[in-house]
Amino acid sequence: MGVVQHLDEVAATLRARRGALAAELARLTAPPQEGASVAFGKRIGDGTTEAVERVNTTATARSLAASLAAVDRALAKIGAGTYGVCDACGEPITAARLEARPTASRCISCAA
Repeated sequence: MGVVQHLDEVAATLRARRGALAAELARLTAPPQEGASVAFGKRIGDGTTEAVERVNTTATARSLAASLAAVDRALAKIGAGTYGVCDACGEPITAARLEARPTASRCISCAA
């Protein structure tokens, strides 16, 4: 398989991943439905459960946003012809690392 064909497949996979991440992030950050109220009382119950759920949702949204940024970076590197080159040292990122983590922007040495 040629390098260009391989990069086209990687880009297609990354674009699909980007779509899934963006959809999930939009779902998590959508405003509450009209008429929904959230009250956080002093007693353990629905309000406390909702508060804990919001904290978890916020952490998940941050993680999704970071993953989305990594996908965007990888797609930009493909477009610029620098995919597979470490952002830190400029050396090639191994094929095994890119296969395991297509969004890798650093070689193993620099990532450590």
